[in-house]
Amino acid sequence: MADRLVTGDEAPPFTLKDSSGKDVSLAPRPGRHTIVYFYPAAATPGCTKEACDFRDSLSSLQSAGYDVLGISPDPVAKLAKFAAQETLTFPLLSDEDHAVAEAYGAWGEKKNYGKTYEGLIRSTVVVDPDGKVALAQYNVRATGHVAKLRRDLKLDA
Repeated sequence: MADRLVTGDEAPPFTLKDSSGKDVSLAPRPGRHTIVYFYPAAATPGCTKEACDFRDSLSSLQSAGYDVLGISPDPVAKLAKFAAQETLTFPLLSDEDHAVAEAYGAWGEKKNYGKTYEGLIRSTVVVDPDGKVALAQYNVRATGHVAKLRRDLKLDA
């Protein structure tokens, strides 16, 4: 497992396929921050709640200078179905080999119902316009996460 990122770290660059099969890269975006959130599995209750919260806040986040990228280990076809079902209008990226999640410290040991296993840790990293980590949160809760993130970023609720 990679070390977790902290404020000021260089955000690891990546290029992944989105739900339409198009390459999407994390690149410095003048004047724009990028919220990169990692979620375990498309179309599960918690991940759906979190994605819909981002969808419902997308306009105000974008107005405040924040773009959103969702990353999971799901294949492109599953992401396409999830995006269509939930009318998600931000990129969902496929990280099937979890290399990006590992680089961001969002892959590691998890415990569920007494079992220990390796998996995706629900996490959010905010990248500033220069490609540096502005905020990194790990083991976040699906419900209420976007509202908490907005408070942490000092954005109007």
